[in-house]
Amino acid sequence: METMATTIEQTRPAAVIDQARLTQATFGDSRLQRDVLVLFDRQVVLLMARIRNSAPAAVGSHAHTLKGSAAGIGAWAVVAAAEVVERASATSLSECDRAITGLATAVDEARGAIAEMLRAP
Repeated sequence: METMATTIEQTRPAAVIDQARLTQATFGDSRLQRDVLVLFDRQVVLLMARIRNSAPAAVGSHAHTLKGSAAGIGAWAVVAAAEVVERASATSLSECDRAITGLATAVDEARGAIAEMLRAP
């Protein structure tokens, strides 16, 4: 019988979510994996809204929070993009805006992969 963890691993886009990291973080518990992915998906929506609507001084803090959450599930592109936002928030507004655009792209890809993973039986 195929386990949910195996199904998730087989259906996820390889470069978006690191299955080994997700499995490690959830101790191989497939139900916990699903719960963590749902939680991340909800949290990322809130954090991106805060990032887009905050003053640059607060953007770095929100990006740092997102970076930690993304590392927990192995969304390495989100981690890297959030780090760029963190650094850019201390520089110019235009650089910060460009970094946020890049983060939004990485987040959209991660959310798409998560949706695909959660659709798996």
